[in-house]
Amino acid sequence: EKELVESGGGLVQPGGSLRLSCAASGFIFSNYAMRWVRQAPGKGLEWIATINMYADSTTYADSVKGRFTISRDNAKNSLYLQMNSLKPDDTAVYYCATLFGDRGQGTQVTVSS
Repeated sequence: EKELVESGGGLVQPGGSLRLSCAASGFIFSNYAMRWVRQAPGKGLEWIATINMYADSTTYADSVKGRFTISRDNAKNSLYLQMNSLKPDDTAVYYCATLFGDRGQGTQVTVSS
């Protein structure tokens, strides 16, 4: 059974940075493209970024392009999201996910002064 466990969320001031991590288990991580999605209070899921299985191709939503970086370490079965220049609108629960809909329990990111 696939398991995805996110960590690294927290409270950060506007303009600050956070690095989210996602530990994957129960499947061959290196065979899967992965993505980060988020859900802000009262809103639906928003796709943020995708990385292919080889880690040589990434795509980003316009809302985070140039500020966020998705990466992965297949040797560690881990996915990452480096978030810089954070804004209050980035406040959400962040999930790592497969392209088939599997996702973890999420980690809360709050951007506030």
